[in-house]
Amino acid sequence: MTEAETPACRLCLVIPSGLAAGEALAVFAEQLAAALEAGDVACVLLRTGGLDDRAARGAARALGPVAQARDVAFLVEDRPELTRESGADGLHLSGGEPAVARLRETIGPEAIVGVACGVSRHAAMLAGEAGADYVAFEGDEAEVKDLLSWWQALMTLPCVALGGVTLENAAELARAGADFLALEEAAWEHPDGPGAAVEAFAARLAEADR
Repeated sequence: MTEAETPACRLCLVIPSGLAAGEALAVFAEQLAAALEAGDVACVLLRTGGLDDRAARGAARALGPVAQARDVAFLVEDRPELTRESGADGLHLSGGEPAVARLRETIGPEAIVGVACGVSRHAAMLAGEAGADYVAFEGDEAEVKDLLSWWQALMTLPCVALGGVTLENAAELARAGADFLALEEAAWEHPDGPGAAVEAFAARLAEADR
């Protein structure tokens, strides 16, 4: 693939479980909508750690349609049954053996399955062999950059820079080989709001493509 044919790095928005619970959920849904309308976002990932079943179900039902109405994929972390019940587009596995084929029996054959691999090359290879749709690397910034470059040199399966993504390192992570940058704190803690964060990251990624 030539440089001109290489797809641009895109954004994913990661929703921390603390923002997806309680009475503020409706307010947060409006913030999510504003973020998705501010620029190109490929997917939204709902963190579910710390949420009980009722809270996780409520968050998925409230936030999934916000993403999907804007043609943005909605993924749920670690809960295959909720992924199926809520009509989410896919499942993100935060760790463990990626039994992708078995999971697809629950969530459907067309659903997205992604696997977080930390900084383990072995885990990434296993996830790819198991049929994952993407792998995500998270850890020390220098090590993640090295992993992104290594993965892009060997594989066609998309890779995600997950955790620690900032406006300052976004272009470097994209140039290292990230197909997607996952924004968590950098999106929701932006002083001018998540919409401004998406605009700023989109501009930074556009610069990285030049």
